[in-house]
Amino acid sequence: MRLLPLISAAAMGIAAAIGGYTFIYARGASYLTNNPQACANCHVMQEQYSGWLKGSHRSVAVCNDCHTPPGLIPKYMTKAENGFRHSFAFTTGWFPDQIRIVPRDREVTERACRKCHEPIVVAIEGPHGEAGRLRCLRCHQSVGHME
Repeated sequence: MRLLPLISAAAMGIAAAIGGYTFIYARGASYLTNNPQACANCHVMQEQYSGWLKGSHRSVAVCNDCHTPPGLIPKYMTKAENGFRHSFAFTTGWFPDQIRIVPRDREVTERACRKCHEPIVVAIEGPHGEAGRLRCLRCHQSVGHME
């Protein structure tokens, strides 16, 4: 029982060292910014970053505008969740060759489209959504990342 605190402290120290190394190696601090280049830190995202550079949205929106919800806490909770999921996938190699947006992130992006383009959405669906809720990303999935 006397060794338990020592073993716990050693385990926590090792975990902190590995986490710190990973944070530095993966340029973790860059993900705390709004700089779109942070999203291209990973070679898997280079195609999306290049597409954003060519698209019309680059002059009015950065990655976080479309891919994180508004508000400080929801934004960084989403970034933390995505960061963990992406780090795990890239570390284990368990990610598809073709990047796919997960349902929760698709909903975040859908809300961002509707917020920025509210006058168009109201004109199409009516002020109370009488026409039914259309999905922006169904027809405009490559708008932010030109193919």
